[in-house]
Amino acid sequence: MGEAAVAATMAIAPTWITAKRQTAGRGRQGRVWSTGQGQNFAGTLLLDPACPPSQAAGLSFVTAVAVHDAVAQLIDDEALSVQLKWPNDVLINGAKISGILLESASSGTNISSGNIPWLAIGIGINLAEHPEGTPYPATSFAALGRSVPSPDEMLGALAHAFDHWLGVWRDAGFAPIRDRWLAVARGLHGPIRVRLPDGDLNGTFQGLDQDGALVLVLDDGSTRQITAGDVFF
Repeated sequence: MGEAAVAATMAIAPTWITAKRQTAGRGRQGRVWSTGQGQNFAGTLLLDPACPPSQAAGLSFVTAVAVHDAVAQLIDDEALSVQLKWPNDVLINGAKISGILLESASSGTNISSGNIPWLAIGIGINLAEHPEGTPYPATSFAALGRSVPSPDEMLGALAHAFDHWLGVWRDAGFAPIRDRWLAVARGLHGPIRVRLPDGDLNGTFQGLDQDGALVLVLDDGSTRQITAGDVFF
């Protein structure tokens, strides 16, 4: 969507950019993300986080709870379990319905170092269709047999939810975001497998630390803080 070019030439107020189709969408670790035939939601929020990188990492969780709340609002069915998978995937009945990717001016690929004059939060949500053969099962509103919202309806619900949680984060910090995330987390206090670049770890998902790292209790009773990896149940 040209976030870098746009952000480099404009004063960053919170600005939503949406696309009907993507030709080079991507997710974490360079994975491909597709909008399908153009009826899914593909959007990027550009904003000035006005904070150092260590605090801006919390915006990944702000985005996750906002997407969760927007999806739950539009799906409007208590029979469906809408949950979060660390760090920011939204699941319905255990299948992934959205993807989130944060990028900054300082690094181009993540927000782990450097100054942050702007931040781009890319969000994809499966409305009318979803991919097959993915490493983690995927789903969509249509696949669940529910009314399919338009991308504009999704944007309205998402922008409202994000404004709320961004305000909470700016006023009270990461703690209430962490609490909300944990309240809708999948697999909390249960067994999980975390796939890391150098191998897999099995243990119990104990929660999140104060910075959002996944706390994993291994079989020998030791504890690991995981800052990057893929979670499987």
